[in-house]
Amino acid sequence: MSGLTEAVDLTVVVPAYNEEARLGPTLTAVTGYLGENAGRWGEWEVVVADDGSTDGTRDVVTRLGHPRVRLVTAPRNRGKGHALRLGVADSRGRRVLVTDADLAAPIEELERLDKALSEGNAVAIGSRSVPGADIAHRQHRVREWLGRAGNLLIRATAVPGIRDTQCGFKLFDGDRARTAFAASRLDGWGIDVEVLQRFHRSGWPIAEVPVRWSHQPGSKIGPLDYARVLADLARLRTRALRPADLLATVLFLLMAVLLYSGRLVDPAHRYLPDSLQDQNQWEWFFAVTADNVAHLRNPLFTDLQGFPDGVNLMANTVMLGLSVPFAPLTLLAGPAVSLSVCMALGLAATAAAWYWLILKRVVRQRAAALLGASLAAFAPPMVSHANAHPNFVVLFMIPLIVDRALRLCAGTRVVRDGIVLGLMATYQIFLGEEPLLLAAIGMLLFAAGYGVVRRDVARQVWRPLARGLLIGAAVCLPLVAFPLYWQFAGPQSYKSVLHGDNAGNSPLSLITFAERSLLAGDAQIAGALSLNPTEQNAFYGWPLVTVAFAIVVRLWERALVKALAFTAVAAALLSLGPKIRVPLTDTVFPGPWAALAHLPLFESVIEGRVAMICAPALGMLLAIAVDRLAATRDAATQYVGLLGVALALLPLVPAPLKSVERAPVPAFIADGGWKPYVHRGESLVPVPLPDPGAAEALHWQTAAGLGFRLPGGYFNGPYGEDRIGIYGASPRYTSNMLREVRYTGVVPEIGENWRAQARRDFAYWKAGALVVAPQANDGPLREAVTKLTDRPGTWTGGVWVWDLHKGS
Repeated sequence: MSGLTEAVDLTVVVPAYNEEARLGPTLTAVTGYLGENAGRWGEWEVVVADDGSTDGTRDVVTRLGHPRVRLVTAPRNRGKGHALRLGVADSRGRRVLVTDADLAAPIEELERLDKALSEGNAVAIGSRSVPGADIAHRQHRVREWLGRAGNLLIRATAVPGIRDTQCGFKLFDGDRARTAFAASRLDGWGIDVEVLQRFHRSGWPIAEVPVRWSHQPGSKIGPLDYARVLADLARLRTRALRPADLLATVLFLLMAVLLYSGRLVDPAHRYLPDSLQDQNQWEWFFAVTADNVAHLRNPLFTDLQGFPDGVNLMANTVMLGLSVPFAPLTLLAGPAVSLSVCMALGLAATAAAWYWLILKRVVRQRAAALLGASLAAFAPPMVSHANAHPNFVVLFMIPLIVDRALRLCAGTRVVRDGIVLGLMATYQIFLGEEPLLLAAIGMLLFAAGYGVVRRDVARQVWRPLARGLLIGAAVCLPLVAFPLYWQFAGPQSYKSVLHGDNAGNSPLSLITFAERSLLAGDAQIAGALSLNPTEQNAFYGWPLVTVAFAIVVRLWERALVKALAFTAVAAALLSLGPKIRVPLTDTVFPGPWAALAHLPLFESVIEGRVAMICAPALGMLLAIAVDRLAATRDAATQYVGLLGVALALLPLVPAPLKSVERAPVPAFIADGGWKPYVHRGESLVPVPLPDPGAAEALHWQTAAGLGFRLPGGYFNGPYGEDRIGIYGASPRYTSNMLREVRYTGVVPEIGENWRAQARRDFAYWKAGALVVAPQANDGPLREAVTKLTDRPGTWTGGVWVWDLHKGS
């Protein structure tokens, strides 16, 4: 043997406490077998983990003097669990065999376990309890019965389906073993069950393999120790939610409350100006859903806006998955309160879900997971959408869907996991279809990157993953078939919403700071690089991009880092849109989004939003880096690394969202003065008609308890024979003219032709009254309406009113 190399195929970990008598023959047998079969097992090593022995256990290893056998020691005895954690942490093998010092299962049985791992399992247990096991020498009958009873209790309460949890002969996938043992907390015999529980919950396949086994004199676990294992597991269950996890959740909630602090104090009278008209729209969505639920109406349609044609609610982002459960609060406290609570709690829940996923799948350190989840949920794009778009803020289902997809890859419970994934996807569709599409893009990018780096893993997982996805689709599609039919073929459905050819991000927006950055925000710069304050979809800042690049370079050897880096870079490139303009020049190159831009579903996506995929990818990279820094013993490296992370994140800390006093609802609306003017089946017509640029009338309508209908509005609906999606109702001559007067202050020459057209439009809208509220250019608007109706309006309740029933 020439010495240890970096690349190790197999590590054998032997926990030992006062094993002076039995350890020598065991090490001789193990090294002899592996040495004689070097071509079969490749590069190997043996790690003896001494748990503070007081006899000559350490001397046995020293005297052996084998170059492939090394010793790791603990200063005092803490238990088998601590010894295993110590030994596995020091292992380097692609596979890790754990065997007790008594070698009750001969080392030759390793062949059977290795075959099970080659078939796609993550751990193979050498079992004496499954058919085919050969027990050469049994324990005393009473001891065996007591042991079986204890094992039965463990199987019933901890790891269902596993017959022999306590067997000390197990072969693990190396990376998963190091992850599971590092996350373990038990120091005693219960660590075997704790580690298997983690494999089971992570969806990593577990196999029990029959082996030859014989009871060895001097066994250190007795029947009563099974009771101790159960007690340890009970304590472990009560400690599953650590105080740090609760603290993280509280911090996320505090962060969300601070972000919305200007609105949460008095939601009904505060408005987020950067939401433009979206706060009015979303409050209306919550109000109309609650009204439909309360009156048992179709939740997929209403004619309260866009009257008389109506609005296809399924084709709009009403978030039935939240607006329906929040209906009682909406009816009790109003849509402004309901929306505010929903967005604050939803943002905190999203951060908590990312924290859970990162802690489960990516890192050990809770502080690292907290940091990564904070970036995933509170990154600049999310803060921008927090002004106006709960469907891009309440994303707690996305981490759960990611985790379930990863469980499918394990292939253990494909049917169950596929069914659960289908139900999760169904619910997410009712939370937001576009976020689900973006999540699917992100997962595909990650799968492609990881599959290229770890082709061995890709070959193992594609079949169970594909099968699980088909099962998920079979569960999801029947549940959403009718709502999707209604969305794409029902009343007021449309084909697609076109956003023009400039909805992609500028390359500069990826390295610039967002408007709401507390320390570095500049509204003018951010505004020039985005569609509007609600669509600042990148703005990660050059320090974070620089630190992320450094992390990728430093940890490039890790497959997960490569896959996350590919995901972030690919998403950033896609977000630049079908045409990429080189900053400060007129040079334009075709972007990768051009290949997707005209596909169904993709054609309605604002491509700049694809950069939101970068947020969780960057969050995980930061979490990995901080987790790695926490494990290093070099204080200078820790200091420089953590300082770099802090400097990258500080400019991204968001300021609370801007909030202003809300314009009061006119007394004519608030006090019910409108009721004598609007008869059954008629509408109230604000002048100009509400549209995406001025939708305050939606607030009037919710304040009036949805008592009247509105022509026009702020929603997505069809336009023309091609049914192209537009924002707002299909325009009519009169609505267009009144809108022009509102924005220009110029009244066109109105003769009989305009009055005749107005009568036709008023009849189409079934208008009971026209209302002009105080606003910019309200004088010209009053003049135009007076000429169209050929009569003056009446000042009442703080507005000018034209009763269309008089003289009609």
